[in-house]
Amino acid sequence: MKQALKIILMSRWLKAAVFIACLVPAVRLYWRYEHHTLGINWVEAAQRWTGDWILRFLIITLCITPLRKVPGLNPVIRYRRMLGLFAFFYALIHFSIYLFYDKQLDWLDMRDDFTIRRFYIFGLIAFLSLIPLAITSTKGWIRRLGPRWQTLHRLVYLAAASGAFHYYLQGKSFVFRAFVYCVIVALLLLYRVVMWLRKLRPVAGQMAVRS
Repeated sequence: MKQALKIILMSRWLKAAVFIACLVPAVRLYWRYEHHTLGINWVEAAQRWTGDWILRFLIITLCITPLRKVPGLNPVIRYRRMLGLFAFFYALIHFSIYLFYDKQLDWLDMRDDFTIRRFYIFGLIAFLSLIPLAITSTKGWIRRLGPRWQTLHRLVYLAAASGAFHYYLQGKSFVFRAFVYCVIVALLLLYRVVMWLRKLRPVAGQMAVRS
């Protein structure tokens, strides 16, 4: 069973299928835009759509690490970089809609957003956190950075947490979906903290023995 699962996950066809599946939300958004089915305020609808998918891809990316602990699922690691890049792809669309359609490059209006309204600040932090991750996602950068690459890519936790806050704070009333995103991100971050503390325990024990 484990071997069969490994063969499936390592298949180039499955990776191609996942890639195509990741493009489906963008294609569907474009189709809805072309057919005028996004509603009267299509800009807000498009931002909501892309915002949802940014968080979904970030959450799926963060789920890769715990999933690798499941017997037979270790090969899912080969999908992490692609999923992370798709999170950035949708973030780029999201931010472009904000710049060119929502604010129409009105820099003074944008300045007010990022200095007064908290949810915009969290959104900007999330987007800026994803930029270095996307740039350094190639094998060449992994080689150049060495151990520092893994440290840098922990920014994904900042991006996910900031993105969840950005989503939650923009609601004029309590939004259940935003709450769910925040809880999932919090649990995934808690998992990483627990794993980090478990790694520190043997090191602390060795230091105590030496002293």
